Amino acid sequence: MWLTDQYVVRVNRDASLRLHREAVLSQVLPPEVGYPALIQHGGEVGSDWLVLERVPGQPLSRWWPTMSEAARRDAVRQLAARLKVVHRLPCPRLDGLADLPQLLDPAPTGDLAIARLLDALDLVSQLPNVDPGIMQEVAAHAVANADALDPFDAHTIVHGDLSFENVLWDGERVTALLDFEYARPGPPDLDLDVLLRFVALPYLHVAPDYEAQTKAEDYVDIPWWLAEDYPELFAHPRQFDRVRLYSLAWDVRELLAFPPSEPFRDLHRHHPYRRLVHVLRGTSYLDRLNGGVSLDY
Repeated sequence: MWLTDQYVVRVNRDASLRLHREAVLSQVLPPEVGYPALIQHGGEVGSDWLVLERVPGQPLSRWWPTMSEAARRDAVRQLAARLKVVHRLPCPRLDGLADLPQLLDPAPTGDLAIARLLDALDLVSQLPNVDPGIMQEVAAHAVANADALDPFDAHTIVHGDLSFENVLWDGERVTALLDFEYARPGPPDLDLDVLLRFVALPYLHVAPDYEAQTKAEDYVDIPWWLAEDYPELFAHPRQFDRVRLYSLAWDVRELLAFPPSEPFRDLHRHHPYRRLVHVLRGTSYLDRLNGGVSLDY
C-alpha cells in the first residue's frame, strides 16, 4: 500500500482478485459506511489494484490505547451503526469467493454449508504431525452442530475482516469502514469471527510500532458494548455453536496453508493447529469471552 496526501494505492499480488471484488462491492456501499471514493481500479490475476481517495483519520486500534472509556464507548456505538448499514445491503455478485477465510459456502442447510470444511479436514488429516483422530473429532463436531447454521443462505454483505485496523477514527468520530476485500454474502454474525479474534488477541492484528501498547485487557468490554448497540448480532439461540463453527472453519483453512512442521507440543501457541484443538476442547478464546476457562491465550 502507498499513501499520498490525497490518495491510497493498494495492490494485490496473489490470484484471488480480492481487490477487484472490493471495487465491485464499493459501488453499492452508501455514504453512511464511509468507504472512500473509488478513483480507479484495474489489473489482472496476480496484480489487481485500487486507487482510493484518502479519508481523514487513523486506524481505531492506533488510537485505542490512549482513549478514555467514554471515547471508546462512543467509537463502538458509531461502529455498530455502520455495521448495521452494511449488514442490510444485498451483496452483488462477487467472483472468486473460494479463497475467503472460512471454509463455509452459502447453502440452504448447515450440512451443505460445511461440505467444503469436511473435505478440507480429510486433507488435513493426511498431513505430517497431524493426529487424524483429532480431525475426525472436529468433523464430528461440525456435523453435530451444522444445523445451528440453518439456513446459511443470507444474501446480505458481511465485511469479512472486521478488526479495528480497518476502522478509521479522527479523534472524535469514526470516519470510515475500510478494506472490504474479504467481503462476502452471509449472515451478519459471521463478522463476529474476526472481531472476536481481534478482541482476544489485538496485538496480533496491529502494526509493529504499537504492538507493545496494544493490550487485550483494553478490549474486554467490546463484545458487551456491541451487544448493547447491535443486539441482533448476538440474538441466535445457538450463537455460541455458530461462532465455534466459524472459528473451526477459519482455523482448518489456516492449517492447510501453514501445516505443522513439528509435533503439536512444540508448536507456537498461536499456530492454527493449537487454536483448532482448543476450540474443540472448550478452552479457547471464545470460551474465555463466554466466561469459561481459556488455556491458549
